[in-house]
Amino acid sequence: MKKLILISALLFSFNGWADDNERKSIMFDDAIVRIIIPESFSNEAILGKKIFESNCIECHGKNAVGRKKIGPPLVHKIYEPSHHNDMTFYRAVEMGVRGHHWMFGNMPAVENVTRDEVKSIISYIRELQRENNIF
Repeated sequence: MKKLILISALLFSFNGWADDNERKSIMFDDAIVRIIIPESFSNEAILGKKIFESNCIECHGKNAVGRKKIGPPLVHKIYEPSHHNDMTFYRAVEMGVRGHHWMFGNMPAVENVTRDEVKSIISYIRELQRENNIF
């Protein structure tokens, strides 16, 4: 019994040493969908991934897989280009969105993200979608 307590205490203390990136990955362990990550991305999508991670990850999760009780996955059939074209993403960032497909509520506009940055985010999302046979 003492060994079990000691091992548990040691494991718990090591968790305190985790760097910020490790903590973030633990914090986002609530993905709605599982996806396949492409082996490589275009330069535009690489830039989009960085912008996504700075502005969208909090609600839409790492690699746009969504977050339970927080925000929807963007790598999902609902967001295929024939249903939500690229202009939909521009409008969502600029004006926000009334919740209509999911039960997460409304999405507010995202300030300080330019149209060129949204274009890069769209490239990133579309490449993830393509890899996962969304379209």
